[in-house]
Amino acid sequence: MKTLASWLEFIERQHPQAIALGLDRVAAVLQRMRPTPGAPVITVAGTNGKGSTCAMLEAMLRAGGYRTALYTSPHLESYNERVRIAGMEASDAALVESFDAVESARGDTRLTYFEYGTLAALWLFAREKVDVAVLEVGLGGRLDAVNVVDADCAVLTSVGIDHVDYLGPDRESIGREKAGIFRAGRPAVIAEPQPPQSVLAAPGEKLLIGKHFGYADEKTQWSYWGPSGKRGGLAHPALRGATQLRNAAAAMCALDALHETLPLAMQDVRRGLAEVTLPGRFQVLPGRPQVILDVAHNPQAAQVLADNLANAGYAPQTIAVCGMLRDKDIDGVLRALAPRITRWHVASLAGPRAASAQDLARHLQGAECFASPAAAFAAALGCAHENDKIVVFGSFLTVGEVIGWLKNNKTSKR
Repeated sequence: MKTLASWLEFIERQHPQAIALGLDRVAAVLQRMRPTPGAPVITVAGTNGKGSTCAMLEAMLRAGGYRTALYTSPHLESYNERVRIAGMEASDAALVESFDAVESARGDTRLTYFEYGTLAALWLFAREKVDVAVLEVGLGGRLDAVNVVDADCAVLTSVGIDHVDYLGPDRESIGREKAGIFRAGRPAVIAEPQPPQSVLAAPGEKLLIGKHFGYADEKTQWSYWGPSGKRGGLAHPALRGATQLRNAAAAMCALDALHETLPLAMQDVRRGLAEVTLPGRFQVLPGRPQVILDVAHNPQAAQVLADNLANAGYAPQTIAVCGMLRDKDIDGVLRALAPRITRWHVASLAGPRAASAQDLARHLQGAECFASPAAAFAAALGCAHENDKIVVFGSFLTVGEVIGWLKNNKTSKR
C-alpha cells in the first residue's frame, strides 16, 4: 500500500471489532518488532483532561529543548494529528513506513485499528530517537494498547462515568481500569480530587492532588506547589477553562517527579504553558458571532463546558450544534448543557456508532434536526446575530466536521 489513506482503510478492516481491549495481541507484535525504547515515557489516562495534560507536557518539554514524541487519539481532521515528533505531525510517508513495519511483524495476529496505530507510533518514536514520549490512553488504561509500554510516570487526570460497556458501571470499576497504567515503584500523579478506593489501592508511588501537589487560582495569576516546592506568579495556561489549572498542575507534578531524568527550568515551564495549543477544548474562534468548539462527550465534560459558558459573558442567544455517538450518555450530556442553551441544532453523525439527530431530539424540546454537523452549523450561522454564541460539541467527529466546514467556507459572514 502506497498511501496513508489506503493503509487506514486496510487497518479498519483487519479486526471484527472496532474496540477489543487486551494486551496479548499488541504485546506479541511489539516483541517481534523490537523497537529500541530508551526514552522516558509519561502515560496519561483519565475520563476528561488527558488531551490537555498531554499537550501541556509536550509544550513544556519542547520549551526545555527536548525532542518530544506525542501519541494521542482520536483526531479531529487528519490521522497525522495522532503522531507528533518535535511538535510536528508525522508525515504521510513516515506513517506509511511505520504501518509497513507493523504489517511485516504481525504475522497472523489480527490487530484493531488502535493497536495498529499504537504499534506504528512506538516504532516511529524509536526510529526518531526521541528524548521523551508522552502517550495518551485511548480507552480505560489497564487493557489499552498504550499500556504495553511501562510508564516511567503515570498521570490520572479524572475519573468519571463513560464507556460503561467496556470499563464498568461505576467509578470504582472505572478507576480500577484507569489505574492499570500505574507501575510499582514509579510515580503515579492523581489529579482526580475524589479518587475511588480502587485507584488508591493500585500500585505505584502515588502523588495526590491536595496532598502532594496542588494549585491556587489567584484571579490574574495562579500558583503551583508540588514535590519541588512552590511556584507563584504564573500566567494562566493558554488553554481556556477553569479545569485547565488542575491539568497544568498535574503536568507540572509529573515533571517534578521526573526532574532527575528530565530537568526543566521554570522559564521553560512558563513558556510552555503560555504557548500550548489544543484545538477543540473550549476553543474560542475569532470573529462574530462567537464560535466555541469543545469535544465534550460525557456528562462530566459537559458540566465543565456549561461552567465555562457561564463564565464567558452574556449572549442574547446561545445556539448549540450537537452530534453524538449513541453509546454515550446522551441524556446526561444534554441535561448538563440545557440551562446554557437557548436554541438546539442537533445533527446525525456517520458510522455504525452514530446517534441520529432524531435520537438526540427525543431528549429535548423544540430541537431542529439536521443531516450533518456541517448543515447544523451553517444553519446556526445563518440565524445567529453578531452578539450571539454558537457552541459546537458532543464528539470529535462533530467538532472536526465543523472545523473542515469553516476552512472551506471562509467567505461566510464570519
